Amino acid sequence: MHKLSAIELKDLFVKGEISAEQIAKHTLNRIEKYDADVGSFLDIHADKMLRKAKELDAKKKSGQKVGSMAAIPVAIKDNINIKDTITTCASKFLTNYKAVFDASVCKFLEEEDALIIGKTNLDEFAMGSSTENSAFKKTKNPWNLTCTPGGSSGGSAAAVAARLCPLSLGSDTGGSIRQPAAFTGIVGFKPTYGRVSRYGLVAFASSLDQIGPFSTTVADTALIMQTISKSCPYDSTNIHQDAPDYLSCLQTASLKGKKIGVPWHFLEKLSEESKNNFNQAVEVFKSLGADIVNIDLDILKYSIAVYYVLATAEASANLARFDGIRYGVRSQKATNLEEVYEFSRQEGFGPEVKNRILLGTYVLSSGFKDAYYKKAQQVRTLMVQKFKEAFSMCSLVLMPTSPIPAFTIGEIQDPLQMYLQDIYTIAANLIGAPAISVPSGFNKNNMPLGIQIIGPQLHDKEVLCAAHSYEQATGHGKIIPSYFDNEVSK
Repeated sequence: MHKLSAIELKDLFVKGEISAEQIAKHTLNRIEKYDADVGSFLDIHADKMLRKAKELDAKKKSGQKVGSMAAIPVAIKDNINIKDTITTCASKFLTNYKAVFDASVCKFLEEEDALIIGKTNLDEFAMGSSTENSAFKKTKNPWNLTCTPGGSSGGSAAAVAARLCPLSLGSDTGGSIRQPAAFTGIVGFKPTYGRVSRYGLVAFASSLDQIGPFSTTVADTALIMQTISKSCPYDSTNIHQDAPDYLSCLQTASLKGKKIGVPWHFLEKLSEESKNNFNQAVEVFKSLGADIVNIDLDILKYSIAVYYVLATAEASANLARFDGIRYGVRSQKATNLEEVYEFSRQEGFGPEVKNRILLGTYVLSSGFKDAYYKKAQQVRTLMVQKFKEAFSMCSLVLMPTSPIPAFTIGEIQDPLQMYLQDIYTIAANLIGAPAISVPSGFNKNNMPLGIQIIGPQLHDKEVLCAAHSYEQATGHGKIIPSYFDNEVSK
């Protein structure tokens, strides 16, 4: 059963060949058997999942119409609220916070009869590129358990890559869906900013954050996007439009005559192995009828600097609410109000979160706001303009997802070197564009590699179609990590 896509699982359920309860039990059994090795989940809602499955079986038996996500297990990153369950953001600070409402994406999934499994691990408050910054555990890469699955959505990526579930949700602020997808050999999609409601997502950087899915196929991504892309009145940045029919467009997807831009000069410093893999992907696009054009995106060399000024500034403002009074675990050592603030944050936040709050507070402080924050916003505007120029010459932009494959846990200690892992992914967040990572093969050590397709804002459908065409031509994503390619007893 673990080899089936989400669409295949749903179809078997609809045909009556398998029950929702069987799917739920099989999923929970695989998690019980394998997640101790991977560490992808922080919390499993087994009773709730089984109860929903039984209700769904009864609903189908009575002849009622079932939803578009019927009987499909979905894992949720633990910075997305599920009502009456703890949302920790992988931080000690929020171990006592029980969500009082559902995130819109979870509400939409429930309405379409999905089976929500539980919460997945992440870098604390989604700040990191390796899922090593979680306060509770380190998640491991299913392809090599000594390696990181990427981050910050590493738990959601690892769960899908190990086939513990067919779908999961993550959040992407600077590549936190696409980079882990590339590291674990699966599909990761960051929609257009505002296409998916952020209501119920614990904010890191509000102008950059976007919820998106992980899957094993582009078709599964299209399926869940049709559900979570609904209009939401509670998110002021939401694009209030009906969700497009992403699935039907895949059936007629074609790259013939499409112009795809590649920023060759910006990619000159790619490692030889990654460069060869990317060049092979370019040849596949050519064979599918696409025209490859050279575009100038050299301004992206400033993207890391711009991102870490803007993202930390917004994080500094967003995390001010976590003070031990309004939210969070209050320090027992505090004897007055000032100590409540000081000790609660000191004990609750991990080192990476503290670093980013300090940096963000600095760039927003008097005397430095114009020099750093305002300047970064100006360069961000220039990046938007440069991409507009690029998209006047091509329909889509093609780049590697990450400069390197998954690295060993603990290998990167230098924060700046860690930040550089997002060099190719950050731009899509800065300009609010849709971007997808799809598997593009393996390196000599049998670790997955990925390529990234970026489109103009609201061209999510075109991005998915191009990814689907490439996926069908290569089939890289069909391979399962051997250790996890086994059934479990029912």
